[in-house]
Amino acid sequence: MILQDAIDHYVAWHRAHGATFATSARMLRDFSKHVGGAIDCDSVASADVLGFLAGNGPLTRYRANKYGALAGFYRYAISRGYATHSPLPTPEDEPRTPRSAAPYVYTHDELRHLFSAIDSSRQRPTQLDADTLRTLLLVLYGAGLRVGEAQRLALADVDLDDAVLTVRHTKFYKTRLVPVGPQLVGAMRVYVAKRLKRPLPEGSASTFLANLDGSPLVTSTVFYAFATVLKAAGIHHDGRDGRQAPCLHSLRHAAAVHRLEAWYRQGADVQRLLPVLSTWLGHAHLDGTQVYLSMTPELLHQASVRFDGYVNGGDHE
Repeated sequence: MILQDAIDHYVAWHRAHGATFATSARMLRDFSKHVGGAIDCDSVASADVLGFLAGNGPLTRYRANKYGALAGFYRYAISRGYATHSPLPTPEDEPRTPRSAAPYVYTHDELRHLFSAIDSSRQRPTQLDADTLRTLLLVLYGAGLRVGEAQRLALADVDLDDAVLTVRHTKFYKTRLVPVGPQLVGAMRVYVAKRLKRPLPEGSASTFLANLDGSPLVTSTVFYAFATVLKAAGIHHDGRDGRQAPCLHSLRHAAAVHRLEAWYRQGADVQRLLPVLSTWLGHAHLDGTQVYLSMTPELLHQASVRFDGYVNGGDHE
């Protein structure tokens, strides 16, 4: 079968099973352009595959992502008889994936500076006002949501009486319920009163967070506004410690790490509670949550205190 046709079948198969499959589909389209999509699947040379995987820059985790997309496609193509073999190198022959930089985690002081800088940075908004930006940041930190999840929240998804958010269209194509604390509920109630005075183009299905004209937030505008807030708050990072630059998603990381720190200080059984945090964050696997255990000096200190107590006569059960 022609390569591009096989790729189209593969993408359609995933989407028929409920997956958005956007990132992998884009990689496969790039692969088709690289090797020439009009050729037969079995005519793709190993050298062409290696060239696509290598790209033009230094080795990054993106290579492993491309390899995974191609491996999935060729498993599908071979099972359907579109191809007889895979031209990919074996996993053992692939270079070791570079370790990702550690996420940035805002300190409590940085968060205070961040929220204090919102009003001054949004004095003359054309669409995204200070109230909406503040509520977005509170939801990202207070509910641990991803940026896209917060932007897609509809008014009907926000149940403040029961203090629960219904998060749909998540990263892993599932819906989850996220409980929120009383402080966040209070802040969201204040915002809802203002939001209901703006246009509701889709009624209760209109986005909870909206521009002044009631339209959904535009991601590029949100990112630019947040960069302005970071600058106004004096939060910057030179990257010398190997961490990523501070960004919107760092609020989610801070939410997870600060929750773990609080559990350690309370003497809670963190290992037992880790699956709870994983569910709250919407992680598909516990591994995605365990990375937070060694993310800040505060966590390491609390773990050390706990271990010292264990060694020096604490409860060993």
